[in-house]
Amino acid sequence: MAERRPIESWLTDMDGVLIHEGVPIPGADSFLKRLRESGKPFLVLTNNSIYTPRDLHARLSRMGLDVPVENIWTSALATAQFLDDQRPGGSAYVLGEAGLTTALHDIGYILTDQEPDYVVLGETRTYSFEAMTKAVRLIQGGARFICTNPDETGPSPEGPLPATGAVAALITKATGKKPYFAGKPNPLMMRTGLNTLGAHSETSAMIGDRMDTDVLAGMEAGMQTFLVLTGLTTPQDIDRYPYRPSHVVNSIADLVDLV
Repeated sequence: MAERRPIESWLTDMDGVLIHEGVPIPGADSFLKRLRESGKPFLVLTNNSIYTPRDLHARLSRMGLDVPVENIWTSALATAQFLDDQRPGGSAYVLGEAGLTTALHDIGYILTDQEPDYVVLGETRTYSFEAMTKAVRLIQGGARFICTNPDETGPSPEGPLPATGAVAALITKATGKKPYFAGKPNPLMMRTGLNTLGAHSETSAMIGDRMDTDVLAGMEAGMQTFLVLTGLTTPQDIDRYPYRPSHVVNSIADLVDLV
């Protein structure tokens, strides 16, 4: 294996790496502090499109984790960047929360249910049957189907919740149209994040707790990958995949000295 160049920029997932069910994972504060002190570019990523970066900054701050707004990259921002590149100044019918609608407003998109260019599906606390029906009819009428991320379930203190990917499957079944997913594991989210940092994949690393999103996206974007075992993946799960992370560590605390 060719020797990798030193890591000059870091991308890390949030849930399962820095926090777990609203509680910081031991070592997360030290890792973020070391990143800020080092001056190395970094982004905290999340496939969850509900919150704006300002929302997430405030939520993390309440947990004692200091992540500047400009260092937060969401699937909603990646989706907005993709749409701005594809069809600047377009229109969309959105199923989602403020994180997604704000990102689309910020690129100058018109949000409408009248002949939109796109139907954009994101995470929301309340998926309305009426809204899903509207989405189905608009897609059947010619709107292109975009989805922020393919996660089929999301975590909650009570157990798994149906998430964006599950609702996307319902709409696909009704329309026969599959969405384009902008978030992980699409390496697009990694590459747009790296472009935001002005970083190069050869000198960047991705930290995550999931093989099928974090590790896959980082690998396909050409980055070093670190799998932490504080989230959904166990050591036994790793061999079930046809690819491997560059490194496996117990937690984010094991990476502090690498920054």
